[in-house]
Amino acid sequence: MHFSLRIFLRGLFTATAIALRVHAAENTAPPAAAPAPVAEMSASNAVVLGLVEGLTEFLPISSTGHLIIATKLMGLESEKQLTDSAGQPLWHKKLSKGHPAGVPLTMKLAADTYTVVIQIGAIAAVVLLYWRQLLSMAVGVAGRSNSGARLLRNVVLATVPVAVIGLTLNNWISEHLFSIPAVIGAQAAGAFLMLWAERWRRANTGIGYSGNDPSDLSPRKAIGIGFAQCVALWPGTSRSMVTIVGGYLSGLTPVKAAEFSFLVGLPVLAGAALLKTLKSGAAMVEVFGWANLLLGGLVAAISAAIAVKFLVTFLSRNGLSFFAYYRLALAVVLAAFFLF
Repeated sequence: MHFSLRIFLRGLFTATAIALRVHAAENTAPPAAAPAPVAEMSASNAVVLGLVEGLTEFLPISSTGHLIIATKLMGLESEKQLTDSAGQPLWHKKLSKGHPAGVPLTMKLAADTYTVVIQIGAIAAVVLLYWRQLLSMAVGVAGRSNSGARLLRNVVLATVPVAVIGLTLNNWISEHLFSIPAVIGAQAAGAFLMLWAERWRRANTGIGYSGNDPSDLSPRKAIGIGFAQCVALWPGTSRSMVTIVGGYLSGLTPVKAAEFSFLVGLPVLAGAALLKTLKSGAAMVEVFGWANLLLGGLVAAISAAIAVKFLVTFLSRNGLSFFAYYRLALAVVLAAFFLF
């Protein structure tokens, strides 16, 4: 294992142990010491959600889809209004001119926020593993690296479409597409797209495949990958999958397409986590507490680092087909379990 990855994992394991001790202290402290979380999330739930986020965020199988399933299985989807220790109803947004009916504080609202905020852990893993590319982009801004400047340009161009469309449709997507049937449909549709893309790649290997760095993409191709990424706004599709497929069609090898997917994911994931934190982060902390947030983020960082290293090695030898069959199998299991 790479030396920097060993150091990173060792530090995160240590931090996870500290977070677990904080979690235990939080649960045993007298009520007067600090406000207790409104609803208890066990350390095991935080670890599971962190693992699901970290392992699936950069694999082409959809982290959002898996997290929707996980929260449902854990019973974190209740939309019943939470109450305080005195039995008084709690509000995310109290009755006001802007919210005439108010927005009740629910377990689902807190859980949806939690699964987005712990993406920060996955972001940290990619920052560490790809710090050289990030440094190259920073040097490119200073005009000291042409390839770094081109890479930064392509990351920005691939981010703009999903940022604009995501912000525009965010509320509609949250209301209509965050459901098990939507995830099942997206898993199946994504699988067929991957199988087609893998067949196309193998048929066209050597024709237009430079195998070079993503910095060699033209602006038009970078924007094209950005619009492909917009498809991943449908939960269950996978941002990683559509950007890798877009990379295929733009002439990148599987490994280079995956690496570009990781880099493009940084501003997208960071932006989503920031917006969710500003919108309902305080409510999420009120429900679950700080210790669970830290624990989930740390576990997500560790598992994301492992998943990224695995994906790069796996794609270099096998391509996307295995993940497509996994998605089809998952869609069948979910349909049998939840729909029939």
